Amino acid sequence: MVTSGRNLSPTLEVYGSLRGKFSPILSGKITRFESRYMSYEVEMKFPVDDLAVLEARLIKFGATIGMPQTEVDVYFAHPGRNFAQTDEALRVRHKGTANSITYKGPKLDATTKTRREIDLPLPSGEESAQKWSELLAALGFTVVGEVRKSRRKAKIGWQGRSVEVSLDEVEQVGRYVELELIAETDGVDTARECIIALAAELGLKGSERRSYLELLLG
Repeated sequence: MVTSGRNLSPTLEVYGSLRGKFSPILSGKITRFESRYMSYEVEMKFPVDDLAVLEARLIKFGATIGMPQTEVDVYFAHPGRNFAQTDEALRVRHKGTANSITYKGPKLDATTKTRREIDLPLPSGEESAQKWSELLAALGFTVVGEVRKSRRKAKIGWQGRSVEVSLDEVEQVGRYVELELIAETDGVDTARECIIALAAELGLKGSERRSYLELLLG
């Protein structure tokens, strides 16, 4: 970006192989200023045999577990590139009357599911969700799958952070727990370390890096 004849911010190749012409998101190119304020989802997911046993552990940590909510996630394929190859995702989520649209970038390490996330609220209601699906279809996006789950959320204070815990029962997939923090670029490493340490303290094993959609589609 050039302002007043001076180059203020050299381009970063954040996602290497993802290159394009039209926007920072599509090309994977962002300025140093923009990268500083990016939000990243730092997450680990584990299969759970007995959610009740895990709930008891969470309560010992002072967590209050919320009531179950049904979430329906509709995933879309990009008309111009293969998200399965680029490790990206685009979904529309319905939770009660609430709707949101989320883009997830490629995972950034081999241990956690740390990735860039852009999560935007949409107008509520079934009609709004339908219109957004129609808009994406008009742009060439196609539905590739739908993930339905019952989710209960909790918060745990750990290493000075409030970690979000999701207890999930996913239709045709199984029972899982997710540990998640949202961090900006300069806080990703410490957030990752926090999540890994909490998972060990809770006795969680067998980290699953595939998404629920990938698990569903096999």
